[in-house]
Amino acid sequence: MAELRCEGVSASYGERHVLADVDLVVPEGTLTAILGASGSGKTTLLRVIMGFLPVEQGRVLVGGAVVAEGGGPHLAPEKRAVGYVAQEGALYPHLSVGQNVAFGLRRSERKDARRIAEMLELVGLHPDYAARPSHQLSGGEQRRVALARALTPRPRLVLLDEPFSGLDAALRIETREAVLQALAEAKATAVLVTHDQAEALSMGRQVAVLRAGRLVQTATPAALYSAPADLEVARFVGEAVVLGGDAGAGRVHCALGELCLADPDVTGTVDVVIRPEQIRLRPATPGGRGTEAGAGPTATVVSRTYHGPDVTVRLALGEDTVVTARAFGHDAPEVGDLVQLEVAGAVVAFPA
Repeated sequence: MAELRCEGVSASYGERHVLADVDLVVPEGTLTAILGASGSGKTTLLRVIMGFLPVEQGRVLVGGAVVAEGGGPHLAPEKRAVGYVAQEGALYPHLSVGQNVAFGLRRSERKDARRIAEMLELVGLHPDYAARPSHQLSGGEQRRVALARALTPRPRLVLLDEPFSGLDAALRIETREAVLQALAEAKATAVLVTHDQAEALSMGRQVAVLRAGRLVQTATPAALYSAPADLEVARFVGEAVVLGGDAGAGRVHCALGELCLADPDVTGTVDVVIRPEQIRLRPATPGGRGTEAGAGPTATVVSRTYHGPDVTVRLALGEDTVVTARAFGHDAPEVGDLVQLEVAGAVVAFPA
C-alpha cells in the first residue's frame, strides 16, 4: 500500500480542459471516494493517476515517488504498480475466471493455483470458480473477479471506476461490502469514482467532490453531509430543503421559524439548508395550533411517497412555500392532514 498524492493536477483532451489544479491526498491503506456528476472529470482523474492520460500541469506521486509531472517524467501505466477495476468489470470473455485473475502476473506465475485460489477467497468466491468461463458469471461475481485480478499483482494502489454500475440495489450493497472487506484485508490504498452519493458516503473514509474539473470539497462523509462547502454541494450530497432567511447572532429566521445556525458567524440575507430528516412532524388542530406550545409553524400534507421504512412527505406552508420532510413509515401523516413542524439540530446557511 502507498499514499496517493495529486498536486495541482490539470489535464486536457486536446483543446478541451477537463481537470484544473486538483489537489488530493489519499492516505495509505484507506479508500477515498471521488463523487461528481457525469462530465465532472472523475474518470479523467483516474486515467491521469493510472497513466493513460498525461499530466498537463502539476504532478502525481504514489508512495512518495513521482509517476507523472507536467513537462517532466511520465511513468508507463504498467510500471506504476496500480490496479484498475473498470466499469462493469471488463473481464476477458475468452478466458476462464482463473486466467482472468492471473492475467496481471508474470507469465511464470500465471499457473500458480494457490495464488489464484487465495485471491478468489479474498473477494468471497470459492476456489472452484477458477475453472468457470468468465462470461457465465453473474454481474456481482464479475465485479469480484475484476477486483481479484486487480489485487493479484499486489499493487500499491487500486482504482475503481464506477465498479457497481448496472447492478440491482440488493446486489450493489452485497458487492460493495465484499469489495470493502477485500480491500481492507489486502490493506490496499484505493480510489473509488462514483456519481452515487450513498455509495460514496458509505464506502469512503473521505469523500472528494469534483465539479467541472475542480475539487470543491474533501472531507469525511459526516462532515461533507453536515457542513457542505457551498449550496451546490449541499444540494448534490443528499436531499436538501433550501429556504430564504435572515441570519444574525447565531440564529436564522425563515419559513420554518427561528433556527440555530451551525456557523454563528453567518449573517445577513442567506439561503438556509435543512435536511428533510431534520423536520419533525406533530399533529396540529384544525385551527392551526400545535400540540406543543412554542413549536414551529403548521403545514398541510400535499403528497407522500412511500419507501418502506420511511415516507417522503411534501408540506405546504401557505400558498408559496413547499418543503419536504421524511417520516417513519408506520406513523407518517396522510394527505390533507394538518401538522406542526419543528426543526431538530443546527442548520447551515450560505450568503444569498
